[in-house]
Amino acid sequence: MNNQKLSRYFVKNYHRMKMPLTIPVLMLLFMFSITGSSFCQDWKFIKEKDGIRIFTKKEGNDELKSFKAVADVHSSLEKVYNLIGNVDNHDWWDKNLSEIKVLLKEKDKHYQYYLVYNVPWPLTNRDLCVDARVTTDPATGKRIIYAIPLPNLIPEKPDRVRIKKYWQRWTIIPMDKDVIRLILEGFVDPGGNVPAWLYNMVITDTPLKVMRGVKDRVQL
Repeated sequence: MNNQKLSRYFVKNYHRMKMPLTIPVLMLLFMFSITGSSFCQDWKFIKEKDGIRIFTKKEGNDELKSFKAVADVHSSLEKVYNLIGNVDNHDWWDKNLSEIKVLLKEKDKHYQYYLVYNVPWPLTNRDLCVDARVTTDPATGKRIIYAIPLPNLIPEKPDRVRIKKYWQRWTIIPMDKDVIRLILEGFVDPGGNVPAWLYNMVITDTPLKVMRGVKDRVQL
């Protein structure tokens, strides 16, 4: 039942309910507060290229957008796991990644790493410290790798802008024999003086390139 139908139902039937009027009104306000943002911020399809579907949406009240890429690849589950879940094998991540330092590695469970990105002049290079947790459903083989910023572990440097608002989630789903669905979602606030309109113009390029990199390396 959507919000409009729900409101009409309460207005029409509240006198039959054995509760004060204030209770259904509060219930309505509560439900709008928890559902309104999701209705307003559904993923918007942007394009499809090379079998990769790209979506964006607003990230809460932020002007910047988050992204999602979805693709089905013909590969084995083990091959996909070994690529995406291996922080030592990162040559396909991003061509602008100039430095990576692995700080913690618990295979298939928990990773921490420090990244440095070169960005074109006149912008300043960015760095990011990441904490990534891995969960696997033993019944289905579905795996989720969720990464967020790791503050205060490595001191900030004056020649780099520290990325502080960030999240990324890989979802790896076995669909059929040798068919794996990959979903990459994420958000990053680059900080500094990067205009939101410029960021939103290029935000679809990164997940497309990353997903292409995965497909090129694991496709059977």
